[in-house]
Amino acid sequence: MRKIVHKELERQMSPSHWSHRMSADDVINAHVKTLKEGTEQAGALVQTLLNVSYGEGDGEKLDVYICGKTLLDVPLVIYLHGGYWQFFSKEESGFMAVPLISRDVVVVAVDYDIAPKGNIDLMVCQVRRSVVSVIKQFPHISGVYICGHSAGAHLTAMVLSTDWSQYGITPQIKGALLVSGIYDLLPILSTYVNEPLKMTEEDAVRNSPSLLVPQLKLSLSSCQIVVAFAENDSPEFRRQSVEYYNKLKESEISVTMEDVPNTDHFNVIEQLVDGEYCLTKLLVKMMGKS
Repeated sequence: MRKIVHKELERQMSPSHWSHRMSADDVINAHVKTLKEGTEQAGALVQTLLNVSYGEGDGEKLDVYICGKTLLDVPLVIYLHGGYWQFFSKEESGFMAVPLISRDVVVVAVDYDIAPKGNIDLMVCQVRRSVVSVIKQFPHISGVYICGHSAGAHLTAMVLSTDWSQYGITPQIKGALLVSGIYDLLPILSTYVNEPLKMTEEDAVRNSPSLLVPQLKLSLSSCQIVVAFAENDSPEFRRQSVEYYNKLKESEISVTMEDVPNTDHFNVIEQLVDGEYCLTKLLVKMMGKS
């Protein structure tokens, strides 16, 4: 791989500059609006359990979008939001419940302490604990699935790479949808992304899923993984997804790759509000609900 000079790396780590639909500022504003509207729509359609604690911290809360009158023997999807570990929250993260409720799927949107309040180690620990808490609070579901976008895809991959021995429970995660994620944190150390995170090289190595594939293989017995990315993601985002997929494949992990046409870093996840969208259909099929 050719070495990317710093200025170009900064640009490649700025997803809004690669959208063909609108300007960088406009695509971000439209993204926020779309996610908020989708989440509001989901909240109006279903019963919700809001601000459910999964830990003692103020930011350790989750929202549950319940598909019907029962939580017995239904699949549950945990969504981990993006925002470069420094933006967004669960308040914009319930949108994917819109097409899933009619298929009797429960959706859980998780909050974690974004930077600068939280550092990368804390966020990884929090999302891992959120998964344990969901399984303990909803023990009669038929299976747990995790979906994450951008930084949330990184956190999802870190959940999949967990040594669960210290948690007293081994979640049976049946599937994971990783969308436009970052799996190697080393390239971002010298970029603007790291300014609020203040990651060291040791932090980045410890929290790079691309370096934790052996642990992932040990932790997962029968999990289907989909590594998806946008046609108009930056070359660096696309490279990281392809390389992570290849590492999983080489380790004989059940994984497929989806290069989603006519999408950018933002609408590749926004369209999960649509039941006919390719990634929605893929997720539904993964859960055996098609």
